[in-house]
Amino acid sequence: MSNSLSNLSRTASPVPMVQCGSYSNPDVGCSAERSDAIAAYTMSLAWYISQETRYAAKAIEYMNAWSAVVTGHNDSNAPLQTGWVGSVWARTAEIIRYSDAGWDESGISQFETMLRDVYLPEVIGGATNYNGNWELVMMEAAIMIAVFLEDSTSYDQAMTKFLARVPAYIYLTSDGDLPVAPTGSSYTTSEELIAYWYGQTTFVNGISQETCRDLEHTGYGVASISHVAETSRIQGRDLFVEETGTRLRYALGFHSNYALGAAVPSWLCSGTLTGKFLNVTEIGHSELAVRLGYAMTNTTTYTERQRPGGQNGLFVAWETLTHGRV
Repeated sequence: MSNSLSNLSRTASPVPMVQCGSYSNPDVGCSAERSDAIAAYTMSLAWYISQETRYAAKAIEYMNAWSAVVTGHNDSNAPLQTGWVGSVWARTAEIIRYSDAGWDESGISQFETMLRDVYLPEVIGGATNYNGNWELVMMEAAIMIAVFLEDSTSYDQAMTKFLARVPAYIYLTSDGDLPVAPTGSSYTTSEELIAYWYGQTTFVNGISQETCRDLEHTGYGVASISHVAETSRIQGRDLFVEETGTRLRYALGFHSNYALGAAVPSWLCSGTLTGKFLNVTEIGHSELAVRLGYAMTNTTTYTERQRPGGQNGLFVAWETLTHGRV
């Protein structure tokens, strides 16, 4: 427990209106909200593993502090920020609520109201014309919030949008010569679709809409797909054995190969890939390679080299701890 977010003396810094511009500029509560949510999640895991009530109390303190104050998000990155944080809040709340952690009903009710009134409306509509990692994490948040609220209508709405978005984010050769366009998007011509895929004109199994942007943002999208598939599995539908799982498996293998240092061919992003894939493979590897037994050599090697996975300051945290299997 050496990470600064696990410091029991750390305090929450809620603000009424979180203002997040592009790349969090301006940053009015953006960094604080993300850090506090991940800190709360960290404490919930520490509580669950150790059963030390001080960690549960700290997680509850963070959740109560924000749910008593925050009323909304604004500026250009508001939907993305809400997606990142909403997914982490919902995970944390689920652990604390159902583990006899001592969260009283008034606190739970206040937190439910926050998720229902502040977070869910910001993400449930999606972001059709944006880069895919936006809509994927927005649906991740909506789905996880819906689970906590036991809101089947919102769950089904978000899942439908998510399942339509995955084929528009990860390509399979069965899609045809060009990738699938996001449902309802403005990308109606081949030229527009290729531009949306950052100029890529050759498509192979597993390539992503954001591969030629950079590996980091691609990793965000892959992480959200993994998170939703895992949530769905827990809820009774195993997306890992459906087409979503197939697309995820190819995406993990494709990007892990280059993240391990394979030479980038000239047909791929003009021969140059930028950014780092980071620690986003643990859940997909656990479910696809370990549980289901698919041969995923590059993904396994990359996952093992990334261990132990930490937190990315946004919405990915401690996944070696929660899902690491060999």
